[in-house]
Amino acid sequence: QVQLVESGGSTVQAGGSLKLSCQVSGQTFSKIGMGWFRRGPGSEREFVASISWTGSSTYYADSVKGRFTISRDNAKNTVYLQMDSLKVDDTAVYYCAGGGFGPIAEYGYWGQGTQVTVSA
Repeated sequence: QVQLVESGGSTVQAGGSLKLSCQVSGQTFSKIGMGWFRRGPGSEREFVASISWTGSSTYYADSVKGRFTISRDNAKNTVYLQMDSLKVDDTAVYYCAGGGFGPIAEYGYWGQGTQVTVSA
């Protein structure tokens, strides 16, 4: 059984930084693409970023490009999302997803989410 567990969510002031982690167990982590999605208050879930299984390819939503960085450590079965220059609009529950790449892939595995709140 594949499990994805996010951590690192918190409340931070606008302009600040936060790093999310997603620990994966029960699957050959190093062979699957990973992604981050988010759902803001009253909004649909939206794609944030993804990374290929080798880590050599990344893909970002325009809204976070240049501010967020996705990375992975296959030795630790963990994918990260470094978030810099945070904005109030980045407030959302952030979800880790596994088994796909890009914004429209069918990700087969999902975490429970971690709350990120950006205050003005």
